Amino acid sequence: MPVGRHFGVKNLTIAVLVVLGSICVAPAYADSPWGNDYNKAQEEAKANHKLVLMDFTGSDWCGYCIQLDRAILSQPQFKDYASKNLVLLEIDFPRRKAQSAQTRKQNQELAERYGVEGFPTLVVVNGEGKTVWRFEGYYSGGIAAFLAELDKVRKG
Repeated sequence: MPVGRHFGVKNLTIAVLVVLGSICVAPAYADSPWGNDYNKAQEEAKANHKLVLMDFTGSDWCGYCIQLDRAILSQPQFKDYASKNLVLLEIDFPRRKAQSAQTRKQNQELAERYGVEGFPTLVVVNGEGKTVWRFEGYYSGGIAAFLAELDKVRKG
């Protein structure tokens, strides 16, 4: 078989796998409880009397961000607590994932507004956007302590 033909089949195979992979991955993001629109999060928080938890992250490159997500933010206990008490907002600064110019601009403005200088940084705000709790770095206390901390803040 000529090299050129083999190369074309190989590229086609890779392209098909990439497309199939993105189709398989897409539903997981669609079901995510994490939003990325600050204004929508604020509206939901006000309407439902909840706090907004903003996760300032470098989701595809920051090691501590990935660890925090695995250890706490993607755990069933956290998701259950959050669904009842929080509006989740991911403020992402990816290096490899595509992101709209509008989202990049919003995220940069929010990082400046809330004084975020490193990742991960978690900021909880009320319906008016006032900071009520903040944690910088990897939360190493475990999920039970993390939820207790959030509950203390929520109860005021």
